[in-house]
Amino acid sequence: MTDWKALAAELYDGSFRPMFVGGAWCEARSGKVMDARNPADGSLLASVPQGDAADVDAAVAAARKAFEGPWSRFTPFERQALLLRIADGFEAAWERLCLSDTLDMGMPIQRTLANSRRVLGMLRFYAGQAVSIHGQTIPNSFPGEIYSQTVREPVGVVGAIIPWNAPIAGSVWKIAPALATGCTVVLKPSEEASLTVLMIARIMQEAGLPDGVLNIVTGLGAEAGAALAAHPGVDKIVFTGSTATGQAIARAATGNLKRVSLELGGKSPVIVCRDADIDKAVPVAAMAVFANSGQICIAGSRLFVAREIHDEFVRRVADFAAKLRIGHGIDEGTDVGPIISARQAERIAGYLAAGPNEGAEVLTGGLRAEGAGLEGGHFIHPTVFGGVTDDMTIAREEIFGPVISALPFDTLDEVVERANATPYGLAAGVFSTHLGTAHKLAHRIKAGSVWVNMYHAIDPAVPFGGVKMSGYGREGGTEHLDEYLDTKAIWINTD
Repeated sequence: MTDWKALAAELYDGSFRPMFVGGAWCEARSGKVMDARNPADGSLLASVPQGDAADVDAAVAAARKAFEGPWSRFTPFERQALLLRIADGFEAAWERLCLSDTLDMGMPIQRTLANSRRVLGMLRFYAGQAVSIHGQTIPNSFPGEIYSQTVREPVGVVGAIIPWNAPIAGSVWKIAPALATGCTVVLKPSEEASLTVLMIARIMQEAGLPDGVLNIVTGLGAEAGAALAAHPGVDKIVFTGSTATGQAIARAATGNLKRVSLELGGKSPVIVCRDADIDKAVPVAAMAVFANSGQICIAGSRLFVAREIHDEFVRRVADFAAKLRIGHGIDEGTDVGPIISARQAERIAGYLAAGPNEGAEVLTGGLRAEGAGLEGGHFIHPTVFGGVTDDMTIAREEIFGPVISALPFDTLDEVVERANATPYGLAAGVFSTHLGTAHKLAHRIKAGSVWVNMYHAIDPAVPFGGVKMSGYGREGGTEHLDEYLDTKAIWINTD
């Protein structure tokens, strides 16, 4: 059994960790640094550069040089082989990668470890896609002997900005398709969780990634992130995060009309029909929110339950929540880890107060978690609100914390209308043992992903993304490669 505490002491000792630009490990040009702290106890893990626009300029220049230089001569086979070596490197370092995520952003170690199939699967899936990119030969109706075809070409330099709630998976979802298609990348991780991304860059460098193909600029979103979004040398920007920030990025991208993909916030409904298998649905509906302390864009935070079973179901969800163990992520018995920061915990606490103030009933939780073993950390009790109405703040706004709002419904038409009455459309869940009911609801709900009698299923081969204010573009599946490719038409007069 791994001694996580000993490995943690070996991994991070408070020392400086440079960022990665043009194949070199370097400080910010300003010399500024920022601390990376463990959200479970506030201890210093490391310090990292606080990069800004000057560092983004250097990274974009390095990415452009690589794109137009050696990287452009890599064959599909060579890109595939590189991605497979990177996957092997991830597999060899998997425990250290997972522990880094757990220390840096708090996700329980058992949850990070369980992501191996998804993350390694992504790398190997995109490796396969690298040799599957092709155009078409198209018969045309132009007069004469005219040959027409299309070719797919990499879009160029990709700027990627990721949040703090899943650095390993978030990084791979941005980097791997870019490498498969022949693009280069400048990635800006969240200032709240940068350490794992730097570890990922080292693994990729050791696997033989050419200099400049991947660049990591650590820094604040308002400085480095904004500079990357607006940079005229970036051909495409991909972003995962809040809707407000996504809107700002989309506006910044108009300067050179760079292509944009956005995976944004959500207020996802989970609909439990009267014929649902309650025993199976209760833990899934609960962990649709409480996994990763509710810090998940697809959290099923609006729990619609058929009135006939509402009271029993919600009581059982509350009982389940009350038994979840809160603690440090490196404790293998932890179910719910810390919130990422004091600022985010304070924001969630505001919603915990708003619920009762607007008439909701706290069925369990509703407080910060304190006591022995939790000193210095940011912990929130898993919370279930009953007596919620659709117009309450907790039912309308994305909380990004371990908070469920339970709402009864009477008819399917009614619950579809209420579930769709939100600006968001990222995900949804349906629980029913009736196939017809499940199909009807899945087709009528406006969301990018709908899970039936399950939740949180994400696979490399299946596209994922949102509609409405939850963004546009898809990650995963063959559609994901299209986000990184341009189509060129070639016409040849053969007369």
